[in-house]
Amino acid sequence: MEGVLDGLTDAQAEAVTSTGAPLVILAGAGSGKTRVLTRRIAYRVAEGSADARHVLALTFTRKAAGELRGRLGALGVREGVAAGTFHAIAYAQLRQRWADAGQAPPTLLERKVGFLARLLGPRGRRDATVQPVDLVAEIEWAKARLVSPASYEAAVAAAGRKPPISASAMAALYGRYEDEKRRRGVVDFDDLLLRCIDSLVADPAFAAAQRWRFRHLFVDEFQDVNPAQAALLGAWRGDNADLCVVGDPNQAIYAWNGADPSHLVEFARREPGATVVRLDDNFRSSPQILAVAAGVLAGGGVRTDHRPHRPDGPVPSIRNYGSDRDEAQGIARAVRGKRRPGSAWSRIAVLVRTNAQAVLLEEAFRAAGIPFRVRGGATFLKQPEVQSALGEMASTRGGLGAGLADLASEIAELGDDGPAADRRAVLAELVRLGHEYLTLDPSAGVDGFTAWLSATVGGDAGDSGADAVEIATFHAAKGLEWPVVFLAGLERGLVPISRAKGDDALDEERRLLYVAVTRAEEELHCSWAKERTYGERRLPRQPSPWLDDIEAARSAIAAGGSLRDQLDRIQEERRRLRATDGRGSRRPGITIGADADPNVLAALKAWRSAAARAAGVPAYVIFHDTTLAAVAEARPSTRVALLALPGLGPVKAERYGADLLRVVAEHLAS
Repeated sequence: MEGVLDGLTDAQAEAVTSTGAPLVILAGAGSGKTRVLTRRIAYRVAEGSADARHVLALTFTRKAAGELRGRLGALGVREGVAAGTFHAIAYAQLRQRWADAGQAPPTLLERKVGFLARLLGPRGRRDATVQPVDLVAEIEWAKARLVSPASYEAAVAAAGRKPPISASAMAALYGRYEDEKRRRGVVDFDDLLLRCIDSLVADPAFAAAQRWRFRHLFVDEFQDVNPAQAALLGAWRGDNADLCVVGDPNQAIYAWNGADPSHLVEFARREPGATVVRLDDNFRSSPQILAVAAGVLAGGGVRTDHRPHRPDGPVPSIRNYGSDRDEAQGIARAVRGKRRPGSAWSRIAVLVRTNAQAVLLEEAFRAAGIPFRVRGGATFLKQPEVQSALGEMASTRGGLGAGLADLASEIAELGDDGPAADRRAVLAELVRLGHEYLTLDPSAGVDGFTAWLSATVGGDAGDSGADAVEIATFHAAKGLEWPVVFLAGLERGLVPISRAKGDDALDEERRLLYVAVTRAEEELHCSWAKERTYGERRLPRQPSPWLDDIEAARSAIAAGGSLRDQLDRIQEERRRLRATDGRGSRRPGITIGADADPNVLAALKAWRSAAARAAGVPAYVIFHDTTLAAVAEARPSTRVALLALPGLGPVKAERYGADLLRVVAEHLAS
């Protein structure tokens, strides 16, 4: 038993040995949560308060379950513990139940997209505005939230959710999908959870047997639990208090997919007598990277108290490029420069917000001879929408040019929200590549284009498990770590994503950036492009507003001061300005900028016009009217007061702050 506690911090040892039941362990990024979870199981088995044969450890991936079993084996717990996903455990229980009853198990439907596509008919399958995969995702969201076809319309209205088709049509399709499954005697993976819940509720003997079998329950990544999984966990538990959950509310990034982080956040309130243990030590990232991570969350009003245990590293960098292609090529050069002699390529990762962003990186890495793999998804050429589009173009009369024109028309019909926006971005990349190929060969056909694609952005070099740089989306990177991380495309519209509407969605986007930042151990490099190509269009871009928070952290690190102190001052000034008119008078409910001094505002606009002419850019690139109105209202006299205003982060304050303060001071003096 003593060996189980070796090398643990005081907080980790408390989490491992606590007699609290139920117990929630709030484990920050890099705090060693898997280590603590496995040590707690091993400790309880060793000291006799848990029998390995009655332990159930729930994870969210088969890989995580395998890692947990491996770690337990190394700690001497080599058999008895059941570890798996909610779906795997539910399926095993249901199969045993069906076998005991002499019933043949239903067929498990593994390809929901094709099954649903057949319900749409030929006309529905040709509709460019919606794809079966989007409809399947919507049904999965509903089932994760325990929403039936009959209650679907009310549920999406209450959630403010925009379905891929009208809510009434979606509800009808959902109902047909369920009816057709019943008629054919098949179940999908989501049905496994729902059927297991129903069986546990309806059959007391079955419930008693499962609760006897699994008396000690452990759940990893509890912030990712959805209502269906929470209901199943409750059915497995009954009135059993022997439950330990581990999670990090700052890594809750799957609400869009049905996850409900309130199960973790409100655990202590929902579970009377629950014990709470916090793990705030960070063993993964350098103090400088943790400062940036804290700055990202602090910008949204969330405080973190990570205690770094790694040595100092370089200050995270921010770089802008002229275009997205320049960015990809610049990252490729930087990646090659970061590879130390004799070191592995796999020490380095490039993280992006969307799959479509990876295309130019694939091109640049292939041209630079850098081995890479795309984690968490197919490479560009293997993505279903790309393969489907190429197949349609091959059957289009008029050759590649006509096919690209048709595809461009279809893209214009796609929406800007949800999965449709992601598909639109991917297909826009295909159009861009098609026109690039036509400039090389104006008479090219679709076959030649496909062959060229295979050579340019075809299968990656990492399929065989060879040493390679990782390219991954922010979501796919969760749970992973690399010594050197590049975050690409930190632009407004990507970070946060343009479809994120409302405070909850924006908060999740901010947590997603935090997850991406905390994947880095030693070095973090951030970048954005001033221009990005979408199909045939080149659009100007603006940096992510959250780069200001990263820049604030960088400034604090460079000054040798406390990041926490600086953020405290800025946040306090923001709170004061929200509550007063900038001169101490209370004015609840009034929008900042509504009381702007007209003379100061006119002077600020005149200064902005001159600055824009000198820089050769539109005036709004310097500052929006709302920002100038906020300055004219607050009339700041210090840089800290300036930083507290909306639209004014450290980058613009450094560039234009002195001029703003000068204009304000001149008019106050007069």
